[in-house]
Amino acid sequence: MRPNNRTKILDAAVRIAERDGVGKLTLEATAEEAGLTRGGMMYHFRDRDALSLAVQEHVAAGWEAKLVAAAGKSADEATAAERVAAYISVATTSSTHAEVELVHAAGHEPVLREPLDRVRRRWSPSPDEAAADPESMRHFIACLAADGLWSYDSPGSRSLPSGLRATLAKRIIELAQLDGERA
Repeated sequence: MRPNNRTKILDAAVRIAERDGVGKLTLEATAEEAGLTRGGMMYHFRDRDALSLAVQEHVAAGWEAKLVAAAGKSADEATAAERVAAYISVATTSSTHAEVELVHAAGHEPVLREPLDRVRRRWSPSPDEAAADPESMRHFIACLAADGLWSYDSPGSRSLPSGLRATLAKRIIELAQLDGERA
């Protein structure tokens, strides 16, 4: 099945972020990368803000798909331990330059952060849950550690050898004491 133009545009935007950085993500550059006219682009996205939000939603949907695949089920069907294990599994895998750039570009913009925050709320305990329950606190700390490992891939950081990355992921799982919970 061929992707529709909206998906084609969003994939083009991610390629631009990967290759040139988020700062180069413009309507014109995205239209050119997608092989569309500016008018064709404007049909789907009226301005750069609309494109930026759609790209964040696209990245969040990709993240959610990875989490579902890692858990083997949706967040609603998974136990708390299964959600956290999936979160750690996905967050401790190496990310692309574009993923890191796009997540960091959302910064503290509530509208841009919302798609990723929505996914995080489904898969990771909230700070309030962590404060109220020791098990949720372990899970929350492990998710923060996994986020830190994911963020380590930010531009300018050194790459981690895959063996070390796997060891760190295992230690984060141990931190959450997930092995005992799944047994």
